Amino acid sequence: MAKAILVLSALCCILAFANFAQCNEHFKVEGSVYCDTCRVQFQTRLSEYIEGARVRLVCRDIVTEQVKYEAEALTDKNGKYTIAVVGDHENELCDVEVVKSPREDCKDPAIGFENSRVVCSGNVGMHNPIRYANPLFFMKSESVPGCKDVLDELGLFPLDF
Repeated sequence: MAKAILVLSALCCILAFANFAQCNEHFKVEGSVYCDTCRVQFQTRLSEYIEGARVRLVCRDIVTEQVKYEAEALTDKNGKYTIAVVGDHENELCDVEVVKSPREDCKDPAIGFENSRVVCSGNVGMHNPIRYANPLFFMKSESVPGCKDVLDELGLFPLDF
């Protein structure tokens, strides 16, 4: 009887470890996309979240820069997205990038801010399978009224409002 309990305990430990290892190979990347209504390249109280914006996760080999994994998602009504990631991408650089805005009035890409780096590996000391990307955004072609007041509130001097 004791031998059976020992074998059963060992089996449970092995299954628990196998399940833990398998969980580390599935991640979720979460983030948001907004419209930079003041064209200042950061969020303000006048920024608006974009529903239906397309984002893409691209993981590239660190050495060859060859694409190893890709996945896309659309933002919800709150500008939030979740991208399911299968596999461990320890030897890859992964970035979430904006692809397309559904808003004709806010579709200019923010040069230099088109992507956000995320880590999609279980071998980096993070135990949470959710990875959070920095907010991504598109810009309006012209600032909306009220931007000068927002920048004054923040103690910033607007350049051409």
